[in-house]
Amino acid sequence: MGVYAVTGSASGMGRAVVDRLTAAGHTVIGVDLAGAEVAADLSTHEGRRHAVQEVLSRAAGKLDGAVLAAGMGPVPGAERLPLLGSVNYLGVVELLDGWRAALSAAGNAKVVVFGSNSTTTTPAVPRRTVKALLSGDVDKAVRSVRLFGKHAAPMMYAGSKIAVSRWVRRHATTKDWAGAGIRLNVLAPGAIMTPLLEKQLSTPSEAKLIRRFPVPVGGFGDAGQLADWVVFMLSDAADFLCGSVVFVDGGSDAYFRPDSWPNPVPISRLVPYAWRFLRYRGNR
Repeated sequence: MGVYAVTGSASGMGRAVVDRLTAAGHTVIGVDLAGAEVAADLSTHEGRRHAVQEVLSRAAGKLDGAVLAAGMGPVPGAERLPLLGSVNYLGVVELLDGWRAALSAAGNAKVVVFGSNSTTTTPAVPRRTVKALLSGDVDKAVRSVRLFGKHAAPMMYAGSKIAVSRWVRRHATTKDWAGAGIRLNVLAPGAIMTPLLEKQLSTPSEAKLIRRFPVPVGGFGDAGQLADWVVFMLSDAADFLCGSVVFVDGGSDAYFRPDSWPNPVPISRLVPYAWRFLRYRGNR
């Protein structure tokens, strides 16, 4: 049985993941504002540092995996914009940086980061927002979306999920992660029936927009279904899964961009490997 850290463990999809893992006999160290083994505010640097240190102490320096499910939703309000960046982006990358050695110590660790299908279904997210977050500058990211007014929160939310997905893609294949026996991947849900979605549906104006959004299979996803995906991505069956973004969204991403993926690798990236690639293809 393994030891896993789960952020956002007190409710929603994070809670469902905890239930699945504990039912399977694993030890789970939950992280949340309250109602978890580690109480920490991931919107602050001090809270993130506390979460890192407390989990490492409880895990005795070794983690078989981590699930980064904590996040803020795109609820309007200027005061929430910095929280979207600090929780959704820094609350993932700073914790993973702090836990990397413990994950490496396990020898075959798996990490699942919760992304979102908003990364591909939200139009016009400013590149500078994503760039600012990837550089760790939340204040700059907030300034970049203020011009969107009442739509600033959805832009900041999508920007934070794009940034964290790209962080995973950039790091997953490096010697510090894949080379250290750690598999980094992203799970990108669509509309999942969680307390956050229930709250949004209780507001008529928001409910109208949510229900009009195309979900080809119909309805909303279930938190338990997403938890099952997480358990799979933490299992030995996912040993060859590295740097992937898995959409579980009822078909919304495919609906909006059926021909946008997959795209070929840029030739400039392929040139150094072209001869070996051609030989490989020729020997198949």
